[in-house]
Amino acid sequence: MSDTFARIEREIIRCRSCPRLVEYREKVAREKRRAYRNCEYWGRPVPGFGDPGARLVLVGLAPGAHGSNRTGRMFTGDASGDTLFEALHAHGFASSPEARGREDGLELRDCFITAAVRCAPPGNRPLRDEHERCFPFLLREMRLLRGARVYMALGRVGFDALRRVLPMIGMEPMPSASRFGHGTAFPIDGGRRELLCSYHPSRQNTQTGRLTRGMVHAVFRRVRRCLDGAS
Repeated sequence: MSDTFARIEREIIRCRSCPRLVEYREKVAREKRRAYRNCEYWGRPVPGFGDPGARLVLVGLAPGAHGSNRTGRMFTGDASGDTLFEALHAHGFASSPEARGREDGLELRDCFITAAVRCAPPGNRPLRDEHERCFPFLLREMRLLRGARVYMALGRVGFDALRRVLPMIGMEPMPSASRFGHGTAFPIDGGRRELLCSYHPSRQNTQTGRLTRGMVHAVFRRVRRCLDGAS
């Protein structure tokens, strides 16, 4: 039976393979943050979303406890999403600069967003076995995203996940000396594709100045040049 995004999404949403993550995501959804006390939390694993024919694929770490774990959509409803979607919209990859919830009408254009782990982890730190249980979902998505030309790692965990998964979908393994760094780019698939790195747009990175708006937009300008064929 051939795989589909709809099948992967259904399996992700009903997954209960990691007891620690199930307990945490559901506890957060019950207790809620005071600012969202009147909101109904998603409280389940979060599937990837976007354009199935996307040439740009973004891979992050995991849902935020009061962002994606509340809204049910990647990078939606928290500060990291505010930074990311503003840039995606400015460079033509999103229909709106704001992402508030699954029913807000936002659409991704030529872009797909996913993550290494699909449940909000305590302290934003999934355990090794939790990564392993989630990895097949990422692999299945990547096998369907045949049109991808630029893979963007949002943070070191996203980079490690991409470095592992790309050889499984037919790319040559990256050199062992390859290291994550903001703005670093690696040619892959004989130069026909590119893996591009960015610091994660977390509140911690943006509020400390480790990641500025200018840095985010510079990365997406490079993406646009790659996809549009500019020198």
